[in-house]
Amino acid sequence: MALVVDDEVPLAALVGSYLEREGFDVQLVGDGETAVREARERRPDVIVLDLMLPGIDGIEACRQIRSFSDAYVLMLTAKAEEADKIVGLSTGADDYVVKPFSPGELVARVRALMRRPRGDALPAIDVRHFGDVEIDPLAREVRKRGEPVELTRLEFELLDALSEQPRVAFTRRQLLDRVWGQWFGDEHVVDVHVANLRRKLGDDARSGRYVRTVRGVGYRMGTGM
Repeated sequence: MALVVDDEVPLAALVGSYLEREGFDVQLVGDGETAVREARERRPDVIVLDLMLPGIDGIEACRQIRSFSDAYVLMLTAKAEEADKIVGLSTGADDYVVKPFSPGELVARVRALMRRPRGDALPAIDVRHFGDVEIDPLAREVRKRGEPVELTRLEFELLDALSEQPRVAFTRRQLLDRVWGQWFGDEHVVDVHVANLRRKLGDDARSGRYVRTVRGVGYRMGTGM
């Protein structure tokens, strides 16, 4: 099954028709949020994903899809310079094609991807528990006493990084590199997001049940107790 994600309807339909000739069942969608949902529900073998989309862009959609799917991802970009961005941000895409392209070129790229070996399954990732807080990395969900905690993407990424290695004390720079990627501003932007995360978890900066301050270093995960 192939998932084609592009808000240019004629182009998506054209790509879809060529993939159907290759024997794929094809689903067409026009935005990033729907792409993530359809990828989770339909489990496609290959995803043709445009970089510029309404809502979340192709880079963020690819990151989210990569948290639960091992599908081949072919990114579409309108500018050659953006190809470097796709690769540099390590989105998890397998290949890219620069617009304008011929449908034959795209199909050839898809064929090449399908010949690459791919693992049958992703490794299992357990839900993490810290006192009455549970973190589900694959579903990107956080619950406290069974009730959902609504976090922004950056807040979730911070919590995910800390909870993945709960005994590690991370510096602000390490968290910036892990969550923000490239950041050239004030490192104390981490403190702002940690404060928001603590507020949503009902945590106290002085005791730090869930996110603890390590003086002179940065932050690490608490036990929740």
